[in-house]
Amino acid sequence: MKGLLVDDDILYLDALRRALTRRGIECEIAADPATALAVATRIAPDFALVDLKLGDASGLSLIEPLRAIRADMRILLVTGYASIATAVEAIKRGADDYLPKPVSADTLQRILLDTETDTAPGAPLPERDEDDTLESPTMIPLHRLEWEHIQQALAETGGNISATARLLGMHRRSLQRKLAKRPGPERRPPTDG
Repeated sequence: MKGLLVDDDILYLDALRRALTRRGIECEIAADPATALAVATRIAPDFALVDLKLGDASGLSLIEPLRAIRADMRILLVTGYASIATAVEAIKRGADDYLPKPVSADTLQRILLDTETDTAPGAPLPERDEDDTLESPTMIPLHRLEWEHIQQALAETGGNISATARLLGMHRRSLQRKLAKRPGPERRPPTDG
C-alpha cells in the first residue's frame, strides 16, 4: 500500500510517515496543493491523507483532482478545525473519511485496512512508537469551530465576502475582522515540573 500525506506541518508529516513506514505503508509527503498533485500524478497512491488547511489554500480543493488521478483512491480529509459543515462539504466533494487532527498511525492503519488487522473488540492494539502522533483531542475550541464555519460559508459563496456575510447574518466588516484573526495553535498552560 502506498499513500500521499498532504499537510503544511512538515514535522507532523515526517513523524506520521515514519510511523506508517514501520507498519509497511509507504508514503510520500507534500506541503502544498501543487506538490501534492504532482506527487499523486507520479505515484497514483492508494490513499491520500489531506489536511483541510494548507496555508492559504483549502484541502477541499484537492479532492476532485486527486479523484481524477485515481478514481479508487481513498481520500481522508483531516483537520484541527472540525465542524459538521466542513464534514458535509468534504463528503459532498468526494472524500471518503473526515477525521479530527492529529491522526495517529494506528488509527490511520485501522481505517485504511478496514479492520482487516486484528482489531476485534478486546484485541490489543499495536504498541505505539515514540513518533506516533497523539489521538485527537475530545474538545475543539469554539473559535476554531467558528473559523471553520466561516470557511465553509466562503466556499459556498465562491469567496465573495459580502455574500458570505449575508449568509452568516453578520456585517461585512465584522466578517473581515474575523478573517484577519486566523486561529493559531492552542496554548496550553504550563505544568508544574
